[in-house]
Amino acid sequence: MLEKLLSPLARQGTPNHPHCAGSRREFLWQLGAGFGGLALTDILDRDGYFPPRAEAATNVTEHPLMTRAPDFRPKAKRVIFLFMYGGPSQMDSWDYKPELQEHHGKTVEIQTRRRKKKTQTILGSQRHFERYGESGLWGADCFPHINQQLDEICLVKSLYADTFAHGSAMIQMNSGRIIQGHPTIGSWLGYGLGSENENLPGYVVMVDPRGGPIAGAANWSSGFMPAAYQGTHLRNKGEPILDLKPKSGITRSMQRDLVDTLAMLNEQHRKTRPGYSELPARIASYELAFQLQMSAPEVMDLATETQATLNMYGILDPAPEETGCVGPEPFGRQCLIARRLVERGVRYVQIYSGGGHGDQNWDAHGDIEKNLRIHAPEIDKPIAGLIKDLKQRGLLEETLIVWGGEFGRQSVAQNGGKGRDHNPLGFLYWMAGGGVKGGHSHGETDPLGHEATVNRHHIRDLHATILHLMGLDHEKLTYFYGGLKHKLTGVREARVIHDLIA
Repeated sequence: MLEKLLSPLARQGTPNHPHCAGSRREFLWQLGAGFGGLALTDILDRDGYFPPRAEAATNVTEHPLMTRAPDFRPKAKRVIFLFMYGGPSQMDSWDYKPELQEHHGKTVEIQTRRRKKKTQTILGSQRHFERYGESGLWGADCFPHINQQLDEICLVKSLYADTFAHGSAMIQMNSGRIIQGHPTIGSWLGYGLGSENENLPGYVVMVDPRGGPIAGAANWSSGFMPAAYQGTHLRNKGEPILDLKPKSGITRSMQRDLVDTLAMLNEQHRKTRPGYSELPARIASYELAFQLQMSAPEVMDLATETQATLNMYGILDPAPEETGCVGPEPFGRQCLIARRLVERGVRYVQIYSGGGHGDQNWDAHGDIEKNLRIHAPEIDKPIAGLIKDLKQRGLLEETLIVWGGEFGRQSVAQNGGKGRDHNPLGFLYWMAGGGVKGGHSHGETDPLGHEATVNRHHIRDLHATILHLMGLDHEKLTYFYGGLKHKLTGVREARVIHDLIA
């Protein structure tokens, strides 16, 4: 077809452009600059002249959540991400800094916002630190229950991120980007590995009863991936998922017939539109919604749990007298539900501690001590209970627990000398179970706890490590969209933190 098209035309010239005669290269150059180029491209494409188109293909086939094999043998099968919204203080929890205490009240020039340094007063921690367990890791006295589990915990003290603002920092921690519109970690895991169950979502999110995090559902969005990979929000009160119950008069068998009919019609429609990922996602969502009518209330019902289990999670404990503290019951209930979810094969569960503004979350601008009195008792016993419960059930080895916030806090005083400002330059995360080294500490911040200095790791390294523990190569896990192969870790180099892995 190409030879037939070019041969006669290439031999023709025009009075104004005699140089066109005999030059196929000139002909193609001129033709490609106009509407004729569109027609030529179509003809060449039909003749198979171009390589096959790149589809958004992905591993999405007839069922977007079908189970898929990992790249290599995983250490973990599921993740429970405990997100401390607001940014918890590293130097008041597990990053013990004696020199910070020693220089309390002195002044130092320090970066408090990007490219902005100020002379500030050093604020030493008022927490009492001790070593715990066989590992001898340091822990602050505001987390007495978690400290008893430090032999199961791997501390990462040298993380850094790119932004001082809550909204963009949370989006980056969840999706690897500082702007909305990209898939979050749970979406990448669902896309790469599929789901282990047909009755529950592969990705579940629970937020604080005081409100959700800033930027809301963007923190568990599937971005440009099919909607089947986005997080499902389980509510604290009332129906776990809105609009799940059928209208009165519609029986279970009637619903079954309706879902099956819709699936059949959608499947017929899908066969004529290969590569259109929205349709299999829609078919899967109808079926999942049908199954959730039974499975969601069951997994949220803690009536079958023993009193000893409820007590281990702090669900039976009263709230402390500190104003604003809701006590361990809400977060403990969510941690127990998370255990029930991973037992049933849910791949990724994320729980948010802290909601709203100010001292309703971990954003301790006004008074770090007051903030800790509010939030530490809310999570301490529930998280320790979660670790112990998973371990005694034989689930901790295959369940990765991740703890941290969008950034850390400053080592200098704010607002009258009692608060701490945002700090993405150096902060702490910890992990437990799922193939990490228990009782291990990796990396260091400077002597004041302000900036990561030893074994520095951007959060993309943390993301690469989570994927690795789940059996996925962060370089190979790509999704084609907008002409690019996207990755959770982005275009810059990311490194798996092998020192954390047992």
